[in-house]
Amino acid sequence: MNTFVWIVQILVALVFLAAGAMKLVQPRKKLAENASMAWTQDFSDAGIKGIGGLEVLGALGVILPAATGIASVLTPIASVGLALTMIGAAVTHLRRHEIQAVAAPVILLVLNLVVAWARFGPYAL
Repeated sequence: MNTFVWIVQILVALVFLAAGAMKLVQPRKKLAENASMAWTQDFSDAGIKGIGGLEVLGALGVILPAATGIASVLTPIASVGLALTMIGAAVTHLRRHEIQAVAAPVILLVLNLVVAWARFGPYAL
């Protein structure tokens, strides 16, 4: 089971690192051109950069503390933070009536909750 949790952590970290970096690097107008990122029209430039920064920090937090053994409790905390971010993403998509776009945040929410449960509980590092 520990191996499974590590695989989920790595997957979650890669997804959030890529998504966060994209939000940090690309301007909001360019992000809004992508159909799956139309929600960016509802947020300020600073808001998008803030979300991107939190996603990158969360991605690092899901891996680095557990991998280094330094402050390992930060791994499930980061996972809970990313889960909360995904709740916000799902709510945003629901408000915009983008029902199909809710699936990805919900899947990432569940994966983050698995990591948080495992690392807070039976598979804590």
